[in-house]
Amino acid sequence: MSDIKADTKAKRPDWLKVRAPTSKSYHNIKDMLGELKLATVCQEAICPNIEECWGGGTATFMLMGDTCTRACRFCAVKTGNPKGILDEEEPQKVGWAISQMKLDYVVLTSVDRDDLEDLGANHFAKTIEVIKENNPKMIVEVLTPDFNAVPELVERIMIAKPDVFAHNIETTEALTPRVRDRRSQYRKSLRTLELAKEIRPEQYTKTSIMLGLNEKEEDVMQALKDLRDVGCDVVTFGQYLAPTNRHKKYLPIEEYVKPEVFDHWKDVADDMGFLYCASGPLVRSSYRAGEFFMKGVIEKQRKNEEVKAARPAYPTL
Repeated sequence: MSDIKADTKAKRPDWLKVRAPTSKSYHNIKDMLGELKLATVCQEAICPNIEECWGGGTATFMLMGDTCTRACRFCAVKTGNPKGILDEEEPQKVGWAISQMKLDYVVLTSVDRDDLEDLGANHFAKTIEVIKENNPKMIVEVLTPDFNAVPELVERIMIAKPDVFAHNIETTEALTPRVRDRRSQYRKSLRTLELAKEIRPEQYTKTSIMLGLNEKEEDVMQALKDLRDVGCDVVTFGQYLAPTNRHKKYLPIEEYVKPEVFDHWKDVADDMGFLYCASGPLVRSSYRAGEFFMKGVIEKQRKNEEVKAARPAYPTL
């Protein structure tokens, strides 16, 4: 990759420019979510793909409020102490909203809730269960906090049987102290992904890495090796974009990574045996290209299970 250089110009390049959402469908969904007082990471994280996703049958709901107990330097979500406040009806509200949005693939994420005894694991799991009860065919991906890598808390999520379990390492091990909250540790995140596989071996797992923070090539390579060592199936790469001027001050964009660099990392991930890799400047952890792929994999798996279950059982001689 020595001949592939990043664009370090201050001006945002054309490949990172998107139009503001204008469709009627987008505004209808936005109004409905506002009435239900539901948050989506699409809005809170200022995702550039929001109109594309909402118009294409997918959305990412952010559970347990819009205030995070951690303060990662890259994140647009506000930080504070929710003081144990939790909307107990939120799982039902999310289930109803999904039915109105006519989704077939839903992503559930959340703020960190270190103020709760179970860190929000039970609330997360209840929401999965409500969605599955309402529509067993709905594909549910969860993008969870690390739950401090406590086996019992990860197991509670596994009991609810999400189709995809995601937790983001966000960056390389060397950059983690500068990029993430001090409680959000690289090795802890790896252990959370590993626990999901240990508890439920058939579980698909997924993570995401931001580029553009002056990460070293060898450190990105090591992160991919670490992820394969814990059985991670899917990885996505996207460009770090400071969401506000305050973020630009505390965690500036070091470089605008060229599309061909993202193509390089996709090739590397594919060669390393990841089930799928979505890699591009505007790719985010919940990204439609990856969801389409996972939808195909999961639907094929379900069909095979149905065929296997329908086969007659022959007596053993």
